[in-house]
Amino acid sequence: MKLEQFLNLPPDVRRLLLVVGDALAVLVAVWASFAIRLGDWWPDMLQDVVWLFLLAPAILIPIFAGVGLYRPILRYADESLLYTIVFGVSVGILAMMAVWVFLREGLVPRSSWVICWLVLTALVGGGRLLLRRYLRRRFRSNTARTPVIVYGAGEAGAQLVNALRYGSGFEPVVFVDDNPRLWGSVVLGMKVWAPAKLHRLITRHEASLILLALPSTSHRRRREILEMLAGLPARVMALPTLGELTSGARRIDEFREIDVQDILGRDSVQPNEAFLRARVTGQSVMVTGAGGSIGAELCRQILVLRPRRLVLLERSEFVLYSIEQELNAMLDNMGWPPIELVPLLGSVLHQQRLQGVMESFEVRTVYHAAAYKHVPIVERNPLEGVYNNVFGTLHAAQAASAAQVETFVLVSSDKAVRPTNVMGATKRLAELILQGLAGEGGGTRFCMVRFGNVLDSSGSVVPLFREQIRKGGPVTVTHPDVERYFMTIPEAAQLVIQSSALAQGGDLFLLDMGEAVRILDLAQRMIALSGLTIRDDSHPEGDIEIQFTGLRSGEKLREELLIDADDLPTEHPMIRRAHEEHQPWSAISDCLKRLDAAGRRFDYPLVRLILQEAVAEYRPENGIEDWVWRAESRKTVTELAS
Repeated sequence: MKLEQFLNLPPDVRRLLLVVGDALAVLVAVWASFAIRLGDWWPDMLQDVVWLFLLAPAILIPIFAGVGLYRPILRYADESLLYTIVFGVSVGILAMMAVWVFLREGLVPRSSWVICWLVLTALVGGGRLLLRRYLRRRFRSNTARTPVIVYGAGEAGAQLVNALRYGSGFEPVVFVDDNPRLWGSVVLGMKVWAPAKLHRLITRHEASLILLALPSTSHRRRREILEMLAGLPARVMALPTLGELTSGARRIDEFREIDVQDILGRDSVQPNEAFLRARVTGQSVMVTGAGGSIGAELCRQILVLRPRRLVLLERSEFVLYSIEQELNAMLDNMGWPPIELVPLLGSVLHQQRLQGVMESFEVRTVYHAAAYKHVPIVERNPLEGVYNNVFGTLHAAQAASAAQVETFVLVSSDKAVRPTNVMGATKRLAELILQGLAGEGGGTRFCMVRFGNVLDSSGSVVPLFREQIRKGGPVTVTHPDVERYFMTIPEAAQLVIQSSALAQGGDLFLLDMGEAVRILDLAQRMIALSGLTIRDDSHPEGDIEIQFTGLRSGEKLREELLIDADDLPTEHPMIRRAHEEHQPWSAISDCLKRLDAAGRRFDYPLVRLILQEAVAEYRPENGIEDWVWRAESRKTVTELAS
């Protein structure tokens, strides 16, 4: 029978044939144990122990079946199959010796038993290893497989190679590793090369993909590796992170696109558990804007800290449903004592509703993340931005004070520093409101946390670039010199929670954002790590074009975190406390009354003027962009002209 025909037989028939093969191997091993021991092809002693040829299969085959030798699928079998074979043969030979001695059928040299064990192990084990090797090669040869280079010859790299060999679609060809001691060695039949040889290896093996098997490598080292790989003619993908692997969120072979945090991320500081738990554990906590990028991550991290109750306030029904389902799934997986989730539809503009919620659910800490933060959209809808960001913060803070909430935390933005747009001006005015209320005294600690862009948030350039690259370009950048600070969403949320523990009242905390990143550099790296090239005048044959669209309305080239160069360290190395000038509550209150009156009359010029009075650093660089106001202005001009 051809091996191809054997592979097409039903599983039970294949197992029966394996049993027959093992029975023949047992007979050969028994014969060889005497032939080798006595140095003769058919020793005379075999006449005295002929019953051994019947006894051996009768004992060994049931033992092989009992230890599970016929259960594994050979193509997927690992080294545990060898252990099973050695164990089964050992137990079988010992059982044969015991039965033979008990029956007293004849004298067998002790060395013959050892030779029988060796030969049988070689025949049964070797035969299966050869068959497994053939099956794997046959499977790989019958499927179209992409050659890939694995960067990292450690434990993760070895697991990845094994996973790829079992699956379809990719064929690992070589390892690359930073460790010089591994260069030239062979791991799982693949040679380990130095990173300097990558370009040659890509060409030799026609590899179009490099897989990073570095789940525990620091962000700094990962960034250096990615910068080196960006110039190669191959796409780069990564294994899941160590946290994803240990938590079971991803398998070793579920490699992913290179995240922007791989490019820009930094090694995060170990969180202070005392700070994390101070305002959360065992307490009733409320998050406004619970379905947004920051709000949702705050909810996830707060839940892990085991509050007594988590109140979710969100104006969008869909995102409230989504985050509630996600948090309930987290609770089911945790298996902890139940934590009360309270998902509420509502707007931060409804102060009475907010106060009732906070009192009814005995809220002790509020994380106020509800805000409109997309600069161009708020610029074209300024009144909505003013009411949501300014008066939403005012009403939420006053509700917290009336409900005797202990701590109120405003999630602010670096765009509040010397703003050139409505969004930034409203966030700065929101800060001034809390500083003014803090100056009035009372039982609520008000504080603000200011930081820059978070990676992959709604409105971020990162998902936009990724989608543009996927579609073949062009990738749009507003200006070649525009720079932004970036931080991962989990790190930002974690630091916001820790900041709340440091609050004394009226505090303005700044998160350490690291170095500013040029957006053009970010776009170029994302294109290169996708295995594509940039198309420009010098390289007209490139894959992706970068187009400069010009700064959007109200957008700055560079963002800042400090208005005045005066900040002090705190007990946390990533959090600083700023000291900035602010106004008394009486001045802020008067400004808010006039702002509300102007907004109700839809007096856009007056709204802008009041914002400039309240936020002295606000310097708009464009005219009023509100869609309705501009349409009415055009209509008025047309009527006058006619």
